[in-house]
Amino acid sequence: MSQQENKDKKGISRRDLLAGLASIPLLGVLGYGVFSHTDRQNKLKSGILKGIKPIIPPGIPPLVDGPVTRIGIVGAGGRGMYIMKALGFVRPEKIDEWQKNAAGSKYWKDYLNEFREQEDLNVRVTAVCDVFDKNAGFGMDAGANLFRNGTAGEMTDRPRRYRTYQELCASSEVDAIIIATPDHLHVPVVLEAARNGKHVYCEKPLSWTVAETYEARKVVKQSGIVFQLGHQGRQTESYQVARSLIEQDVIGKVTLIEVCTNRNDPNGAWVYDIDPDANERTIDWKQFIGPAPWHEFSLERFFRWRCWWDYSTGLSGDLFTHEYDALNQILKLGIPHSAMASGGIYFFKDGRTVPDVLNMAFEYPKRDLTLLYSATLSSEKNRGKTIMAHDGYMELDQTLTVYPDRSSTRYKTQIEEGMLEPGKPMFSYVPGQDQVDAITTPTEQYFAGRGLLYTYRDGKAVDTTHLHLREWLNCIRLNNGTQPSCDIDQAFQEAITAHMGTISYHENRRTFWDETNEIIV
Repeated sequence: MSQQENKDKKGISRRDLLAGLASIPLLGVLGYGVFSHTDRQNKLKSGILKGIKPIIPPGIPPLVDGPVTRIGIVGAGGRGMYIMKALGFVRPEKIDEWQKNAAGSKYWKDYLNEFREQEDLNVRVTAVCDVFDKNAGFGMDAGANLFRNGTAGEMTDRPRRYRTYQELCASSEVDAIIIATPDHLHVPVVLEAARNGKHVYCEKPLSWTVAETYEARKVVKQSGIVFQLGHQGRQTESYQVARSLIEQDVIGKVTLIEVCTNRNDPNGAWVYDIDPDANERTIDWKQFIGPAPWHEFSLERFFRWRCWWDYSTGLSGDLFTHEYDALNQILKLGIPHSAMASGGIYFFKDGRTVPDVLNMAFEYPKRDLTLLYSATLSSEKNRGKTIMAHDGYMELDQTLTVYPDRSSTRYKTQIEEGMLEPGKPMFSYVPGQDQVDAITTPTEQYFAGRGLLYTYRDGKAVDTTHLHLREWLNCIRLNNGTQPSCDIDQAFQEAITAHMGTISYHENRRTFWDETNEIIV
């Protein structure tokens, strides 16, 4: 019996249970799974819990009124199409596929319904640019219009295909541009868009090289555009709750943080499928290469570009940046004083140049703090984010749990009196989801478990990318200089931190950040 069939047979799934918990008053949620005795609960509420007010993110803010925002998308592959879904646009054949799957699966039925209930963001996709004809083809073929949610069956106008991103960025039919290209093309498109006055939503990481990181920040600020880096974890509910608890000193002085990446399948190691329709006639290889070193045409490099430094930022830029951005929004870490990295290609001996095992240590001496990152692409052992402090430690992904430390000063009395037990949760925040249990692919489970596919607002599952795009669009329509949560300053901090780790790996020595002169030493 499949996992999903087993859930359906039981009648009420863990997801349904947790969804119900999401509507429980705040203290009920924070106490879930902790209090087994009423007297102890009352003592804790009047003592340790008194005055602590975790901030739960409010419901989704209203969409700002304004004219239709005309979107151009550069890079219409896998991630580009996911962003299109978050905007409300999906290929008709995908809808057909979801409907077929929904006939025999509650998960797919929920997935389809959640997409159809997604709010109309008042956008129109007017332009597309992709170096692979098949990806860009939905803008050319009569039968490949885009389906738009909210108006059942309505087809949108076909977007115009532009052969180069320069032509798309110069188009008078585009107000804002979404960039979902390989890493080495992010900044070239950002610069072209900003210089043409187009607002930018750019997938992470910001940059491929250190030098272009400075140029991107300068040009974006000079242009006055609204810029959002694609760290959709900025919308993850548990991270925002964590920030409020940290700010109230619930776990005391933080000295050590551990974050990780664990995956164990070819897709998770970037060995993506090669499209049978791809060849030298259907791919603009020269445009794909762009600023990268020249290499003869290679389907492996085109589809599995993350495996080579020629186009990729490796584990540091691709996956560490998710973890770093989560901690940066919770603790406001900024750029570290130093970084040291080690690792290698230990499992995937397939010609790649980026490591499949990586360890990095980032030091923040002014904060008396170290951030450790470790990654392997050949083990699925589950490890989350852990923030360690003198009075307790916090584990978080989609959920959040706080444990008291056995040697805590703040909670010494409560531990001695048995009100708190080391190793047992003292706070738990469960936002009401276990959708990850129904996901089948390891890579999607990895992202879902880290709150990077969906979060919760008012007890309802919401796509985090949808919320992140929505925030960007609201700033555009306000037209008053407001920037979204992952603006160019946050993007700069992310990029420099990741580059420090990458340089240390390449040079096998410690790198330092000269804060005064803003250079990596």
